[in-house]
Amino acid sequence: MNAHQFIELENQYGANNYHPLDVVLTRGEGVWVWDVDGKKYLDCLSAYSAVNQGHCHPRIANVVAEQARRLTLTSRAFRNDQLGLFYQKLVEISGMPKVLPMNSGAEAVETALKAIRKWAYTVKGVPEDQAEIIVCANNFHGRTITIISFSTEEQYRRGFGPLTPGFKIIPFGDVDALKAAITPNTAAFLVEPIQGEGGIIVPPAGYLEAAEKVCRENNVLFVLDEIQTGLGRTGKMFAHQYENVKPDGLIVGKALSGGFYPVSAFLATEELMGVFKPGDHGSTFGGNPLAAAIGRTALEVLVEEKLPERAAEMGEYFMEGLRKIKSPHVKEIRGKGLLIGVELKHEAGGARRFCEALAQEGILSKETHEHVIRFAPPLVIGKEEIDWALARIEKVLQMD
Repeated sequence: MNAHQFIELENQYGANNYHPLDVVLTRGEGVWVWDVDGKKYLDCLSAYSAVNQGHCHPRIANVVAEQARRLTLTSRAFRNDQLGLFYQKLVEISGMPKVLPMNSGAEAVETALKAIRKWAYTVKGVPEDQAEIIVCANNFHGRTITIISFSTEEQYRRGFGPLTPGFKIIPFGDVDALKAAITPNTAAFLVEPIQGEGGIIVPPAGYLEAAEKVCRENNVLFVLDEIQTGLGRTGKMFAHQYENVKPDGLIVGKALSGGFYPVSAFLATEELMGVFKPGDHGSTFGGNPLAAAIGRTALEVLVEEKLPERAAEMGEYFMEGLRKIKSPHVKEIRGKGLLIGVELKHEAGGARRFCEALAQEGILSKETHEHVIRFAPPLVIGKEEIDWALARIEKVLQMD
């Protein structure tokens, strides 16, 4: 079958809820992917940062094969020999003492929301059903009904009501707005250290430290969503490590499996995680032995191959090269590590046409918030591949 036939199959039988580039991929290795016609592309999206370790990392692939033959699923009705080892590695890397494993990132966010609310009622003493959670405008935490209820993206909310109450929305990066929004019923402040889907929005330096201080002064939980920014993407293992903060809750996913399997987790302090009792929350697949074996190995790869450090070095090199490109279309280049956004001027005609042109040149990227091109290649990328990409990006950014 050719690419056109595969696309027709998707269009005929699939829901129309995505607008992908018409590239039909069939194989991946490291930073490269190939389509069904044999064309090679540099992946500059990394499945929204889920493939930080590179496509089909051989070490993780071997663990997948070995564990898949041994034991894949027990449910949490029984224990398995992989889960404790996974917990131990995740605690060691994150510095958070407790782990609750889930599957998708959205499930981990929902887990955090449940923990926050129960803490509000059982520990802080907020009146029943009155807990408030503060979030930021332009956020992206997932697609469930409750999560879209505190999105500011109208398309994510339209047609899906009634929406879940209990959330206050403030501007991102504004500590004074956080102070003003807190009431006696405020349970937590939930925030992304860098807004990825929002357009690679980097807050002012010191924002997280100031926000944490406000939370501590008001007995409000400080919870970070690092599903996209964590696990090496921004040049440190977690983006919040650029500042001296210690969250009460930390949400991780995506690269937690190296792109092999849905693995996510909610990490928390003893006090916050302690609100859960047997029967309060769970998941048939969350914490299964296959996921745990994959997750532990994916973390080991990040550490042993020094991928956060590589992201810091290669990200600086990539952004420096992008800033040298003279283009009438570019408004701003921003990011941290290998999470990079190129914001285009509104008169440039939107980022989509540039992403389509980049695909023709052999580079896969994604527009976000209409006017931003996101570049987020696997962290195993080197200077040679970046130079190869920069030459083609320059050509595209200079087109009419």
